[in-house]
Amino acid sequence: MARLKKKPKDEVLFETGYGPSGLPHIGTFGEVARTTMVRHAFRVLTEDKIKTRLLAFSDDMDGLRKVPDNVPNRDMMTAHLGKPLTRVPDPFSNEYPSFGAANNARLRAFLDHFGFDYEFVSSTDYYMSGRLRRDAPQDARGLRSGDGDYPADAGAGPPRDLFAVLPISKTTGIVLQVPMIRRDVAAGTVTYVDPRFRRGSRNAGHGRQCEVSVEGGLGLALGRARRRL
Repeated sequence: MARLKKKPKDEVLFETGYGPSGLPHIGTFGEVARTTMVRHAFRVLTEDKIKTRLLAFSDDMDGLRKVPDNVPNRDMMTAHLGKPLTRVPDPFSNEYPSFGAANNARLRAFLDHFGFDYEFVSSTDYYMSGRLRRDAPQDARGLRSGDGDYPADAGAGPPRDLFAVLPISKTTGIVLQVPMIRRDVAAGTVTYVDPRFRRGSRNAGHGRQCEVSVEGGLGLALGRARRRL
């Protein structure tokens, strides 16, 4: 409220996020419940004179790090480890186009059952629709070349927050955790080395340099920078 006095706004955005790598549970409930409580307190303190919105953001472009114990067809899912959750097949009944979509649907039904007032957002939808393009040039400026070589497998290497972007391998579809070796701010592109190209590649043992645009979700998953909506 003190910040609003200095810089007034017509609308205040509250956001909560979750990763649909497993079935919704009490922790998921807590994420939305806590944010709802803060939003409610804000509305009371401001006498509801300022419009508010609550976004439930699904990080469904995250790579599948492990197969949950409580899902069927685990062998099938194992073959898709590391891929974005919305590119992993639905292990339940093929009712949904992906594992991420199936869990998103369960989350929404879960929240609706408790009467939460929220707007659902899929990071995959944001990327693929170009919704984040207005932030893309800034994301490119913020990229730093990484120091040293890090394992490329999902779940290995330093925390993903260290990377502004997480490229998706063109050969395997796996979300990589690799440093960017070059950036072109004017073109809005970044270059990284995809070690997955090693097998049978002319650059055997060195990987292959790949350039990708920071504008969309076709070959790149933005890291924590995605939160600048």
